[in-house]
Amino acid sequence: MNAHTKTPTHSAYAATAEEAIAAQDALDVGMTSEEATEVAMQNTLLTPRFYTTDFEEMDAIDVTPVRADWDRLIAGMKADPNKGHFKKTDAWEADWEGMDPALKAEFIDFLISSCTAEFSGCVLYKEMKRRGSNEDITTLFQLMARDEARHAGFINDALREAGIRVNLGFLTQQKKYTYFRPKFIYYATYLSEKIGYARYITIFRHLEEHPEKRFHPIFQWFREWCNDEFSHGEAFALLMKTDPKLTESFTNKLWIKFFLTAVYSTMWVRDHQRPLFHEALGVDVTWYGQEVFRKTSEISKQVFPITLDIDHPRWRPNLDRMEAASRQIAAAKARGGVMGTLSRLGGMAKAGFAFVSILTIPAHKHTVPDSPVMQPAY
Repeated sequence: MNAHTKTPTHSAYAATAEEAIAAQDALDVGMTSEEATEVAMQNTLLTPRFYTTDFEEMDAIDVTPVRADWDRLIAGMKADPNKGHFKKTDAWEADWEGMDPALKAEFIDFLISSCTAEFSGCVLYKEMKRRGSNEDITTLFQLMARDEARHAGFINDALREAGIRVNLGFLTQQKKYTYFRPKFIYYATYLSEKIGYARYITIFRHLEEHPEKRFHPIFQWFREWCNDEFSHGEAFALLMKTDPKLTESFTNKLWIKFFLTAVYSTMWVRDHQRPLFHEALGVDVTWYGQEVFRKTSEISKQVFPITLDIDHPRWRPNLDRMEAASRQIAAAKARGGVMGTLSRLGGMAKAGFAFVSILTIPAHKHTVPDSPVMQPAY
């Protein structure tokens, strides 16, 4: 750490989110990339959002019902096993110049989206730390904000080699924030963290078997990355365990089903719009989607009393209809005019019908264990 500025030389070594962001700012001097930041600023159904919530309600959480599991989780996060990991090493050999331009465009889109998603978590967690007074809760969110800031900074390092970066400070100040009630934050963020784990570990394990398909070095960092995602999901599972109504009441079970459907379908649509990216990895995108859903469904049994029936006859056809509708909406928006508007409305209606068809598939029910604690198993 620099004795004068007290800022780490790299975000990988930061002890807090603020230090990680400051380290990124120091590296970003003299560089701008308006286009990348503009992409990150977009607010659509498919782009990562920034959230705000009722921080007073979250600050009032009493973790006494899960104290033993909570203390073990916090101790593990304080031990900081990934400190220094999210930094380029001698094994980092990126060939941006030799990359197919179309693949490069999809890969950059993937990195910008991932960077924005990671940083959105950082912003939310950092704000909870700033506003809260409950030591249990503020300690957790400070640790998670630290991890997410490191992840975002690492992705920005990769983007910098391609000549662009996402202006994280600008995003914090200018990106539109969406208000979610705390319980919706729990459902959405828990799923985001666990599906992130499932996505990263599936790619990592695939590339272990097929290293010739590793077209960029960042994939070698995915195992430790997804372990952070897993532990963050564990934290939200424990938060939900502090109040049984969050997962046991009839209304909240409906909300859980809604968020499962929304998160899964959004991932399916987004991934199917990056065919060259998955082709370069040697991954069939349809297989990949179903595999990630299976892993996430199995993991989510730790706290959710239902899982979606991803083998139902209506499941995949309607996901495909949503993906086709999304393409129609994007083309109509680009077309503009009266016909473009009509086509966009038609696409939205198709997507809505497909979503409802998926949402009304009967869910699988099961008994939730007393303790939600799990260890990464993939």
